[in-house]
Parts: sequence; C-alpha cells; structure tokens
Amino acid sequence: MVVREILPLSGEPAEELAALSGLAKDMFGTSRAAVHILDDHWMHIVHQAGEQIGECARDISACNVVVMNNETVVIPDLAVDPKWRAMPYVVASPNIRFYAGTPIELEPGLAVGAFCLTDTKPRQFSEEEQMSLKRFATLAGALLRLQRANFTMSLAQRELRDAAMTDPLTGFFNRTALELVVDDQLGEALRGNGTFGALYLDMDGFKAINDTLGHAAGDAVLQESANRIRASIRTQDTVVRMGGDEFAIFVPNPQAPETLEKIAERLLIAFRDPFHIDGSQVVANLSIGGALAPQAGADRSTLLQRVDEALYQAKKEGRNRFISRTL
Repeated sequence: MVVREILPLSGEPAEELAALSGLAKDMFGTSRAAVHILDDHWMHIVHQAGEQIGECARDISACNVVVMNNETVVIPDLAVDPKWRAMPYVVASPNIRFYAGTPIELEPGLAVGAFCLTDTKPRQFSEEEQMSLKRFATLAGALLRLQRANFTMSLAQRELRDAAMTDPLTGFFNRTALELVVDDQLGEALRGNGTFGALYLDMDGFKAINDTLGHAAGDAVLQESANRIRASIRTQDTVVRMGGDEFAIFVPNPQAPETLEKIAERLLIAFRDPFHIDGSQVVANLSIGGALAPQAGADRSTLLQRVDEALYQAKKEGRNRFISRTL
C-alpha cells in the first residue's frame, strides 16, 4: 500500500537514486549497493548498482529486519549466522556473505525500505561506515519523497485536466476534449493508415420536454440518454457532449463503413423506447449523421462539417434515422 504511494514501481527509477547507489558502491567498495522498498509481502528493488540480484519475498530478506525494527543491521558473514546461513541467496548464487542495511524513512519514524550494501565476501563494518550509510539512506528518503510528490502532482494534474474536459451531467467529455483527446485519436488512426469515424446525434423533441416538464425533467432525460449511448457503443469509442441535446461519437478504426451504421442502428433502437420521467412517458428519438475519415476529410474540422451535413439531411428526410456522408 505504502509502496504505491511512493512511486509507480513499473516505471523507471529516478536518475538521482541510480547515482546514489553507484556512489555508495564505489565509496564502500562492496560488490553491490541498492535501494529496496518493502510492501506487505515483497522486497522491491528500486535501484541497484553493481551485482544484479532479483527481488524476493519480504520474510527472507535482511531488509525486513531493518524495516521492522527501524534500525541499522550489519551481518559481517551470513554464512556463519544461524538466522541467515541457510538462505538461498547465501548457499547459492549470488552467494552473498556480507550485508549492511539502514532504514529509509518516508516520514519520521515510518521506515518503508532500506539502503543496503552486500558483498560476496565477509567483512567488518565500522561505526563510522554505519554513520555514512545512514546519510545515504537520508538522501534516498528525501529523493523518494520528492518522487512521491511529483507522482502525486502528475495524478492531480491529470484529474484536473479530466475534470475540465468532463460534462458533469452526463459524465461524457465536453467540447474541450475535441482538441485535447479527439485530435490525437484522429491523427493516430490516420498515421497508421487506418480510418476514423464520427457520428453526430441530435435528440428530436427534446426542446418540448424542457418546455412542458421543466429543465429538471430535461436533465433526467439527458442522464438516461447517456446510459443508452454507453450501452450502444464500443468501449474504445469516445463520446463528447457538444451542447444541449447534441452528442458526437468518435469511432477509432472501424472495421468497415458498416460499423458506423451498426452503431447508429443500435442507438436509434435504444432511443425509440420512451423515457420514464416522474411518472410521465416522453419520447425523444434521434437523428444521426455520420462520416468516415479520411474519405470525408483528414482533419477534425472537415470531418465534423461532413457529419453536420449528414445530420441536417437526416432531419430533412423525416428525423429518427441515420444518414452517412462520405464526400
């Protein structure tokens, strides 16, 4: 739990931690220096300099004793120590004989890992060397706190960006996402010689619902509309509330032009069912226009213009239908 708050373990370690490990290895003359972080069950290697070893279960790691007792641990020769001599990393490769580790604190009193040294031959470790090792651990803790702060800030920035792009009523993206999300999806699809579809949805009769039942009823219809849209599209499709009762659906790499038609047909069927609002049944069918890039345009502006023209044609031909525009 704590480990996930520090840094994403799947990411690359901070360059500063790599430099710190390398400096410690050279300064102490050991075969290895490392920053280890422990979670409930596992010892994770954030960075190691020198001999490369694998991660292991927490309960067989000497770093576990460091963290549990929040104190420096020195084992001059693991091969003669009753507690450690039978451990697999002692009796077999990498045949570790010496260990020294000191706590890395994320906060005062909260040890989350160890800055440790290992060697393939026994050795003594003086009080002065232990003090130096503690200084390395202090620096490692400061770097991890900075890394955690940067990671937390990046998450917060992402959340703020997503909030700025989200329509609070439906949970869909708002128009801000056209530039920040849709343009990237369109460009990626076309760079890969793929296609990119767009549908424009307009609810027929929505204004009458607002006028007769009030805006609260209109909001309820929009929320239920969002549920019906989600149930009709693919997981990789992106929905943007363009405003009022108008929605755009962007379809990356549809397998064929018929994919747009199939999605549109599911939507038309879903919206032919009445909406049940405060004991009343109201009807708000869809008119849908569609177009496919690059055939109908290789940029968002041109594509949406073709989609809007198709939507206008669907309304002109009687509404409650789908029209596709390819040129």
